[in-house]
This record gives sequence, C-alpha cells and structure tokens, in this order.
Amino acid sequence: MDTTTARRKQHPPKKEKTRSITYRFPVTLVEELETEAMQKNISQNVLVKQILEKFIQWDRFSDKIGMIPVPKAVLESLGADMEGKDIDEIINVLTPIIKKNVMFIKGDFDLKRCIETLEDYMRASGMHSDHRIEGNIHHFIIQHELGMKWSIFTEQLLKEIFHDFLPDKNIKCKTTESTVIATIALGSDFSEHDY
Repeated sequence: MDTTTARRKQHPPKKEKTRSITYRFPVTLVEELETEAMQKNISQNVLVKQILEKFIQWDRFSDKIGMIPVPKAVLESLGADMEGKDIDEIINVLTPIIKKNVMFIKGDFDLKRCIETLEDYMRASGMHSDHRIEGNIHHFIIQHELGMKWSIFTEQLLKEIFHDFLPDKNIKCKTTESTVIATIALGSDFSEHDY
C-alpha cells in the first residue's frame, strides 16, 4: 500500500442540529471531567460529547449483547497458546454472534453494517483501526497489540466476513504481531457509513 497516494476514509461529516442543555452534576464529577479534558487537551464540551457518543454507539448495547471487559493481559496470554484449530473454533462460534449483534445494534445485517459495528467495537475496546482508499481498493487497518496469534485470528475473521458477503472477491492481508491490513476491491464509492 502506497500511503502517499492512499486517502483515509473519512467518517461522514455530521451536519446535525445542536441544542444547548444544562445538567446538574456533583462537583467531584465536574472536576474529574475538567482534569480529563485538560490532560487530553480538549474542551470539556468535546470530552462530554465523546463520552456520550461512545455510550450511544456501543456502551448501551454491550450489556444487552453479553459483552464483558477482559484485561488485555488475559487475551495476550490466551492467544499465546492458540493453535489453528482453536482459532477456527472461535471463529465458528463468533460468526453467528456477530450476525446477531449487528442485527440488534444496526437493525439489519449486511457488509456495511458489519464493518461499522466492528469499527465501533474496536474504538470502544481501545484498538486502533483505519480505512484507507486507493481508487477502487480499500485497506482496512487494525492495530490490536495482542500478538501474532490474534493477528492470525483477525485475518481469518476478516476473510470469513468478506467471503460471506462477497464470495467472488479476493481479500489480501498483510499481518504482523500487532497489525492486520486487509485489502479488497470494493469500488471508489463504497462507504460502510452509507446504508
């Protein structure tokens, strides 16, 4: 991938109406928000907006779909001993769960909603992801920092998802210990946020 010519897939600009509201919070909560905003070098308004967007996009669903937080060290440890058959078993169990959860969260199940839900999950989990486009070619970049076995898992899961929706399309992956880049031709007008 030539990063000098690739352009990042921008999330659609939100031209939403805004409205001012007032909430009453305990002083200690306000002080914690002030401190966090200063540490992140953003305004309190931006911080609160980020918190509420994360809640709307993911957190309000996480209990309903059975998500539990797991320490990163536990996943790293489990991944160290995973074999190919373990990865296959996890993917076989996970695939119908992804479908059920995408339908619940997004109201339908298609490739765009599936990708957007995975992006929401990664953002909520603290993983980094990016979507870059070069003409008709799309690069989905996932940085997880969990080790090579989880990279292999991520690569296989992405191949499975794309194959379910686009069985005739070839997906290529570049994989390192912490990063997976999945590359597939989806057309220059494909956007996972446009459905």
